[in-house]
Amino acid sequence: MKNFQESELILNPDGSLYHIKLKPEDVAETVILVGDQQRVAVISKYFDKIDSRKDNREFTTHTGWLNGKRITVISTGIGTDNIDIVVNELDAAVNFDLEKRKIKEKHTALDIIRLGTTGGLQPELEVDTFVASAYGLGFDGLLNFYDYDEKILETEIIDAFIRHTGWNERLPYPYIVKSSERLLKQLAYDLPAGITATANGFYGPQGRRLRIPLAFPELNERIEGFRFGEYKISNFEMETSALFGLGKSLGHNTLTICTIIANRLTKQFSEDYKVSVDKMIRLVLERLTS
Repeated sequence: MKNFQESELILNPDGSLYHIKLKPEDVAETVILVGDQQRVAVISKYFDKIDSRKDNREFTTHTGWLNGKRITVISTGIGTDNIDIVVNELDAAVNFDLEKRKIKEKHTALDIIRLGTTGGLQPELEVDTFVASAYGLGFDGLLNFYDYDEKILETEIIDAFIRHTGWNERLPYPYIVKSSERLLKQLAYDLPAGITATANGFYGPQGRRLRIPLAFPELNERIEGFRFGEYKISNFEMETSALFGLGKSLGHNTLTICTIIANRLTKQFSEDYKVSVDKMIRLVLERLTS
């Protein structure tokens, strides 16, 4: 196995991963991702014990114990570009010998669960509802920069989506990857589940127009009307497709559960989404550790 050069596998002087500033001992095999740095402490306050606290840039990490289970919570900031950093560096922490700069012979599979906020794309998904991502639909283009195994893609759904929307060729080619069925059954068995659309921006890419006109103004309407079997495109956010695509390519188990804080069709916004997010956190922690 080759040695990875300093410019490719970048480490800090203390031997930690460059961006997330974690060493292998800082990473549990169950990882919760959140966007907001402040939400890390909202989760870790429920831990029985915290072993490690690390901060670097937008990446805040707490690792600790709850009911005998070790859990890492890390903030990613916003967007698939940050997911690219976090997932690759978490994988490096557990699957590389960092001193020798080599891949370990034994692979470690992480359970990586994103807990976030989202915009609903179906009228029945009211604000403050929890929704699980059975599939991640990427408009971001990130996975297309990797030579991944195309078997991870849900090609039938992709083809049907492109036909239905008349996909604009100016936009990144969409990809769809499935979540972990085990995590979906364990953590979201009674939650609405759908296809989560992941955008590479908050305004234009999600159909919000301020001062710049939209290139594809009918996209949200076409998204809302898409069906594939029992699934609809349930919600819009900015991380899930990259998490599912990179996670599956690297042999990790991934799932996203989000609180709907805005419904894009009914134009409603949650009166106090932090209360709903806290309920979602407590539900997932209970199911992770029971």
